[in-house]
Amino acid sequence: MRYGNGRIVVGLDGTPGGRAALAFALHDAARRGAAVEVITAFDTAETLATLCGTSARSIGIATEELRDAIQKEAAGIVEELSAELASTWERVPPVTVTAVVGGATHALLHAALGADLLVVGSRGRGGFASTVLGSVSMQCVLYASCPVTVVHPSAAQAVVSVPA
Repeated sequence: MRYGNGRIVVGLDGTPGGRAALAFALHDAARRGAAVEVITAFDTAETLATLCGTSARSIGIATEELRDAIQKEAAGIVEELSAELASTWERVPPVTVTAVVGGATHALLHAALGADLLVVGSRGRGGFASTVLGSVSMQCVLYASCPVTVVHPSAAQAVVSVPA
């Protein structure tokens, strides 16, 4: 099996659901010989400053610096999880990590255009812990142009034990 046969897009937000989605995407990509595109979305420094009731200048970080920091953090999570799971793979799938300014739903739906699969966690950082699906995962299921897999945090343990 050679790489380049497909592309799997996965949303990563640092939550247990996001990590479970990443584990699923990495395992599935290794199984099918696909590449993984990790997308992490964030608000601009200006938006974050406004939410905190201050100016972007007072928090001392520009949007570009914030993007770099978020992308570096996401890449670290990918490296850590890949190292944990790599022993179950014949080949390690190629992975790209992209931090995108804006809402997660839009970023994921846009990145998933032409993808073979979109993988998302069941719930992210939203405040309704009792819901089965969060707003981002629900919107992805409803509007994605490719198949969508929604992964629950407990599924990350199952991925590790699935034979390659």
